[in-house]
Amino acid sequence: MTTLLYDDTFEGFLTCVFEAYDRRLTEVEIVPEKCRQVSLFGRQVSIEADEAKTYRVLAGLQKHLDRRGLYTLLLCFFSELPGNETRLLHYIRHVMKFGSEAATDFSHPAVLYVSDVAKRVSREKHRMEAFVRFKCGADGLFAATIEPDYNVLPLIVPHFRKRYADQPWLIYDVKRKFGMHYDLHTVEQVGIELTRHNAASLPGVGLHADEADFQQLWKDYFHHASIEARRNTKLHLRHVPRRYWKYLIEKQA
Repeated sequence: MTTLLYDDTFEGFLTCVFEAYDRRLTEVEIVPEKCRQVSLFGRQVSIEADEAKTYRVLAGLQKHLDRRGLYTLLLCFFSELPGNETRLLHYIRHVMKFGSEAATDFSHPAVLYVSDVAKRVSREKHRMEAFVRFKCGADGLFAATIEPDYNVLPLIVPHFRKRYADQPWLIYDVKRKFGMHYDLHTVEQVGIELTRHNAASLPGVGLHADEADFQQLWKDYFHHASIEARRNTKLHLRHVPRRYWKYLIEKQA
């Protein structure tokens, strides 16, 4: 068994796919470098992301997968589930061998896995687009903290860049300890300590002078829009699970 280690990026993963084909590896698994484990059996090879090899794999995939199929693969990659990359490799090999129709061959375990996981990640992505709550700091930066089950922060950037194109913002993933910062021109990934942005992420600390009033208006809106006679707690929890509540302003006392 050969284990290919990569840098936890999509480009790095596709480079590993290229290497698996180029080295004619039959018994192979792909594992993020951060998940490296000492093994007495098999060998481990660190693979550096290579742009040229990445594009060659993408070019091959585009012959068999349409835009939706490629996006499904991308969604599955960001799930971060154990063994995810190896199952994606099996999926890619199946599609490359049998063509575009293989992408809907749900009798194949890898195809079924990719389809199911992509749906779950897509659902989490849409929830984050709906549940992100920005707070304006004294410096004018709108910041929000999230803690999604899957690594969807890179996936939701286009939505917020388009919707909030006229204001600087920062969305920080507490679980994965990185954020995406938009400065009115570009979006870049930042690795920061959350305490450096407490002004915009923690209630009552260094907020803009009007922020507390806007938060209260938001809470009042939700309170008055709610119809007590039509309250359905079970349905509400299905759409807004409790794990998101600590980041929703309207759920704070």
